[in-house]
Amino acid sequence: METNERHHTAEPTMRALVQHSHAGPKDLHLTAGRRRPAPGPGEYLIRVGAAGVNFADVMQTRGIYGGGPRAPYPAGFEAAGEIVAVGEDVAGPLPLGSHVVGTGPGAFAQYMTMPAAQVLPVPSGWTDAQALGLVLNWATALAALKLGEVEPGETVLVHAAAGGVGQAAVRLARHYGARVLGTASAAKHDTVTALGADAVLDSARPDLAAEITRLTGGVDVVLESVGQATFQVSLAVAKRLLGRVIVFGAASGDAGLTTHDLVFTHPVQVKGLHIGALAAAAPGVYRDLLTELETLIAAGVFPPGAPEIHPLADGPRVLLDLEAGATRGKHALDPWR
Repeated sequence: METNERHHTAEPTMRALVQHSHAGPKDLHLTAGRRRPAPGPGEYLIRVGAAGVNFADVMQTRGIYGGGPRAPYPAGFEAAGEIVAVGEDVAGPLPLGSHVVGTGPGAFAQYMTMPAAQVLPVPSGWTDAQALGLVLNWATALAALKLGEVEPGETVLVHAAAGGVGQAAVRLARHYGARVLGTASAAKHDTVTALGADAVLDSARPDLAAEITRLTGGVDVVLESVGQATFQVSLAVAKRLLGRVIVFGAASGDAGLTTHDLVFTHPVQVKGLHIGALAAAAPGVYRDLLTELETLIAAGVFPPGAPEIHPLADGPRVLLDLEAGATRGKHALDPWR
């Protein structure tokens, strides 16, 4: 359903997806005539070429994303596009017309603002859509492996390995010399195998922890983004005392952890990660991640992405499919379709 918003100003307007409640993606609606944002201090105004779809978007529609926006709000937070205006106090701004990828509020729209310090130029020869994931999926995967202090020859377990972050993590872990196991639904095993995983296991098998332990003897680093459905498995398979569990999502719901668990049942190292919080709290570390990503791109480790692109109006359906686990890889919205 497309609605119209009338304003008493003559300011430029645009099309955008607006979330009207916390009832989920079904209450996400295409709105015509929404006021175009203006860049504030330290920001770029971006003409969005492609907007990335992420599970965090689903959580925000349900009102369960920590620190997320309160409805109603313009949805989306990841995009790539062209710089069309620059706010004040941007240090060394990129020229108008440059294409960048980054995050900011209201990405499911024809225009959005982005913090200039957190963008990455779209690599030469790439489209906007091909660059999606660079500062979110790939940065999250790289940060998780850095927090996990992965060393060559160690074993890394990647849950949800067919997803956007999961695929990036499999590629990166292999690049850094690790042995990689992935979990995914049976229909997605071919995707994970093609990325170079040494083994792929059905995430729903009842003996998952026992099978992982049989194959590995214990995992050095677990990348945990699923939550309730896999968290106990992650704790059980991590090597005692030296195993690291990096938690950066809870797609299946929250999971609990007690001090008793950590001392007696699962004495492992558990670290939390939120890439947005990292960018805000440790901007220098975040910029180092982006610099390393540029090096990885130049080395061919990070190839151009191939997201499945949908018209903007299909956003609610895409989010519902993502919530149901019916997608694989990266999905994107084209705000001009």
